Amino acid sequence: MNLSTLHKKPLILIVISSVAIGVGGLLLYKKNAAGEKPYKEVKPTRANLELTILSTGIVQPENRVEIKPPIAGRVEEVLAKEGNRVKRGQLLAWMSSTERAALLDAARSKGPEELKKWEGLYRPTPILAPINGTLILRNVEPGQSFTAQDSIFVMSDRLTIKAQVDETDIAQIKLKQKATVILDAYAKETIQAHVDQIAYEAKTVNSVTTYIVDVLPDETPSSMRSGMTANVTFFVAAKENALVIPTEALKLVNGKFIVLTPSAEKRNAPQETALETGITDGKRTEVLSGLTEQDTVLVPILKNKSDRGGPGSSPFSPMGGARPRPGGGGGH
Repeated sequence: MNLSTLHKKPLILIVISSVAIGVGGLLLYKKNAAGEKPYKEVKPTRANLELTILSTGIVQPENRVEIKPPIAGRVEEVLAKEGNRVKRGQLLAWMSSTERAALLDAARSKGPEELKKWEGLYRPTPILAPINGTLILRNVEPGQSFTAQDSIFVMSDRLTIKAQVDETDIAQIKLKQKATVILDAYAKETIQAHVDQIAYEAKTVNSVTTYIVDVLPDETPSSMRSGMTANVTFFVAAKENALVIPTEALKLVNGKFIVLTPSAEKRNAPQETALETGITDGKRTEVLSGLTEQDTVLVPILKNKSDRGGPGSSPFSPMGGARPRPGGGGGH
């Protein structure tokens, strides 16, 4: 082996190494470009959108009236039972004052004729319904004694659902607004209802501020009971045949919503497209302008947390920008 041969070997090794690195880099580039795209392509579609607000509540009487006797005494006869619909002035029961009860007991011991005589001379006191409504509680039975402070009946004029609405959603709740109610006890039955009243005073529990919204059923079912838990859906807005895209494709930049679309010039360098958006149901958002059904939108593919390398690692990750919240959007 001569000296020139020894000098050529390092040069050959450098050339071979450079070629190997170049080929390996090209293969890795092609693998990343072909198999690990950070987004998927989606076409805008037509769909019906419905913006709703969900809440929970408790069934309660709108007006709860306790019926107390005018004087202490004893119930002689009860003419109504729980669940009865009664009208104002309707007779609910007959009662005797303490003195009448004692007098009748003494007459009863002397025989039926003496009892009948005193019953005719000393008439019982009627207990009447003070309002139109439903008898929801009966606390007495015939022969039972009570004081003037005891509630012997409880009535309600109508049952409503007291729904708790977060302060961030209360601006979207209006009087007479449509709603549906599903009771936990009757999960398969949907009750049509509407907003009857919105509280002016808020309640704050554990730093969460809510307002009580009275939801009145259009027709109160006989199965509804005071104290039941209910799930309420408020219908805020609806749009038929709207052009929609996945909400996760949107990003808020400088107060405007944008999406990524494929670039005609550079295949691997998407371009930003500004949009005007309408209503959203959280998963899908209406596009008012900026896209057509023929366009393509690039939606970020979110990987596992361990693969992302931290917030914003995706070139167009929603974590890197503000997401539109339901009910809002640029141009709405």
